[in-house]
Amino acid sequence: MSNQPYEGYGEGYDPYAQQQQPQQAQQQQAQAWPGQQQAYEDPQAAQQYTQQWQGQTWDTQVQQSRPSASDLAYFPPQNYQAPTPSYDAYAQAPVTAPPAPPAADEAVGYGPPSLAGNARITDAQRARLEGRSPIIEPGMQPAGLTALLALLLSVTAQIGSYALVVPLVVLQAVTAAGWFRLNGMWPARQGIALAFAGALVADVALLAAGRDNGPAAILGTLGVWVLLSLVMQLRSHADPDTRITSLMATVASAALAIVATGHLAADPDAVTVGAAAVAVAILARALPLPTVASVVVSLLAAAGAGIAVGGMTGLGAKGALLGAVAAGCALIGHRVASYDYPSRFVHFTAGVALPLAAAAPAVYVLGRALA
Repeated sequence: MSNQPYEGYGEGYDPYAQQQQPQQAQQQQAQAWPGQQQAYEDPQAAQQYTQQWQGQTWDTQVQQSRPSASDLAYFPPQNYQAPTPSYDAYAQAPVTAPPAPPAADEAVGYGPPSLAGNARITDAQRARLEGRSPIIEPGMQPAGLTALLALLLSVTAQIGSYALVVPLVVLQAVTAAGWFRLNGMWPARQGIALAFAGALVADVALLAAGRDNGPAAILGTLGVWVLLSLVMQLRSHADPDTRITSLMATVASAALAIVATGHLAADPDAVTVGAAAVAVAILARALPLPTVASVVVSLLAAAGAGIAVGGMTGLGAKGALLGAVAAGCALIGHRVASYDYPSRFVHFTAGVALPLAAAAPAVYVLGRALA
């Protein structure tokens, strides 16, 4: 309690003598009051009579256990009614401007988590909000694979139709899988299998009917596969929006895979020149150059490759036109595979196959016209 004990509490103090304490306390207060009153007037003397509490007491424990301001923030609001302001208070209240809209970098962030869920924006939407382009080109490695597959088509076209089928089937399989993944639909085993099956049927029909009947075999197979895609989507139990999206992806994937059969229906010399031009154009497009300059260099390189390879075949200088047109179609397919923040899987499927698949109609039509 205090370093100086009160008077009357000696060594022979009997703790059980409770009845004598009130009387003794009154006498002590009467005797000590004048001296204490004088001592309290002195600040230094007042400290001597002030009780110095040491150790843990109930009061200190209560003060330590009081909640902080952050803990009180979680308490439910009390039924506090603010006083109603007068008319002058409303008249003198400052007029605050509405809050400014958030900046573009703040608007693209994810919102706080909640039980109801928040809408998540895609990487492409984030790129557009931040002012960046959602276009990511495949790069040199997919371009190298495209060039390798194009060279296989160019070489096997001179060997024969059955040799050309081997790299063509690989091209059609990668096209079917890459298109579904480019549209964000994965896994889509039924749609990929249906599109690839249509390409195989077109190959078999063309080999059976011959190159002269190539358009009939390709268009006939494409018409049948559109009907099969419709029937498959009608049997689906998904919601209407999902069925429409799946139908469009299935039809487009089947069309691209079947149209790639045009390499098998085209003149062998045209396939050799066109595939070589696509290989050179895609490699040139992957060079670290500005977009416009890269496109111009690609077309010029494709035209030069067309002249060089055309001189080895029966096309001659006409190969420049075929090479440039085939390269232009290939660059369109390359651009499609680069759209909307594609993933690495898209780059190594659609980025590899779409340039060659898109060049197939040009190779067939110009090959027939120039031959």
